Amino acid sequence: MVILYHSNNRVVSVVSELDGIVPFDKSATIAAALVNLAQQFPDSILLWCHQSLQAHLNVSEIEDLFHHKKLLLSFNPSESPFIDSAIGYADASLFVPISKMVSFPSWQMSSVVGGVSAEVLLALNAAIPLKDNFDYFLCSLAKLAMPRGLLCYSEPLLLKPNSLSIPSKGSLYTLFRFVKQHYKTRWVFLLVFNLFLYERKLPILPFLFSLFYKNRTKIAIHLDGIIVQSSKKVIGKATVDVIIPTIGRKTYLYDVLKDFSKQTLLPNKIVIVEQNPEAGSKTELDYIQNEKWPFEIQHIFTHQAGACNARNLALNETKSEWVFLADDDNRFESTLLAAIFDKIKQFGNQVVTTSYPQKNEIKKYNNLIQWPTFGAGNSVIKRVLLEKVRFNNAFEFGYGEDSDFGMQLRNQGNDVLYLPEPEILHLKAPMGGFRTKPVLQWQKDAVQPKPSPTIMLFQLLHCTTEQTNSYKTILFLQYYRLQSITNPIRYYSHFKKQWDRSVFWANQLKQQNEV
Repeated sequence: MVILYHSNNRVVSVVSELDGIVPFDKSATIAAALVNLAQQFPDSILLWCHQSLQAHLNVSEIEDLFHHKKLLLSFNPSESPFIDSAIGYADASLFVPISKMVSFPSWQMSSVVGGVSAEVLLALNAAIPLKDNFDYFLCSLAKLAMPRGLLCYSEPLLLKPNSLSIPSKGSLYTLFRFVKQHYKTRWVFLLVFNLFLYERKLPILPFLFSLFYKNRTKIAIHLDGIIVQSSKKVIGKATVDVIIPTIGRKTYLYDVLKDFSKQTLLPNKIVIVEQNPEAGSKTELDYIQNEKWPFEIQHIFTHQAGACNARNLALNETKSEWVFLADDDNRFESTLLAAIFDKIKQFGNQVVTTSYPQKNEIKKYNNLIQWPTFGAGNSVIKRVLLEKVRFNNAFEFGYGEDSDFGMQLRNQGNDVLYLPEPEILHLKAPMGGFRTKPVLQWQKDAVQPKPSPTIMLFQLLHCTTEQTNSYKTILFLQYYRLQSITNPIRYYSHFKKQWDRSVFWANQLKQQNEV
């Protein structure tokens, strides 16, 4: 472990755990000094810390925090990030709003305190300029390397409790430059438009200057050569229960059960929640009793339709160390569960989501990465985490219950990792036809909400004001050509009414489902 202390954008001192004081180039930028240290200590964890927080650095936690080599951690105690919150006008991802109380996935790194494996910096091979402001360098590194498999977190355990706050704030010039270098160019135009529309700001010079910067998204960063083997022990007994909600897919579910029966690592129990809203209906899953299965099957039949309710009923019945959230139209190889546990052991993570392609679909992501959503039909979770999370019934019959579930996990300090391998084939089978259809509360409103109230609810629960406003702008522009009102002023008036109704119903759903 090597620690670099800095102040006023310059290196002040460098200390090695084994060798004591380390000489350094006083003329070098902090980023350049860090890369030089990576060359001197290629097998070390390199830390940086603001000089005023030297006594607050939580050195005793470092070994546990850096449990494998593909990690980039930092923490900023201040509520003001280096990149202005207006980044939400250009970035809709969950990596923008950060929970400071727990370890949280984000590209928003900080010069206040942090650390990275020397191997990561060496793998950059000078792809990112080292002359940049150190905060900018770190944010750029994280933004570019996250899609390539670097796991980046805001980590409060880097500092002891009640540490000082060190302000480090970039300007609007920094914001526009960052957007131009790390997003498609259209987002620079949307950023300036949204700033004027919602904040009555018109930063013409930052906008114009940003257009001269070269985009960095095509920079080659190869991290595949870094071997990952976590020192964190997250698996005690590799026992797993499976939950499957089903509705009118008897044949497809049978194939799923057969695939589970062939697993080299068998589940302990499969909990099936069969839904049929038809009054007087009975189960059609006769094969549960008529055939012999190499695991326990707990069958719950309910007339109450809804995936949120069904999954929650099933989660309540799980007992094993791990829970696999499956779907009734999946197909997979016999080594699926064993391969998933191999990855969990390798990366030391307690929540994983597998690749979930449909037939003939080309896989988009080939690296193990921090997943921006959550798969309710293709994920494995350590069961102890489920004590504080459940599927929110406010999303029933709408969209976003899986993404909301993933955010609940992250807000408890549990990241969701995407596994490119193994993969589960998603057949997207048609649901059984029933005469009884769900009646939505806003179904008979004269002005129909736009977007769906459940989508709006997710925005209100998990997104920043800037992200929600940006979503509003994009929806307004995209929806115009899909509807019948051609007069822009009349269209705006109607859209505003629809948006307001969506906000109203989202708040109603929230209130109705508060515990």
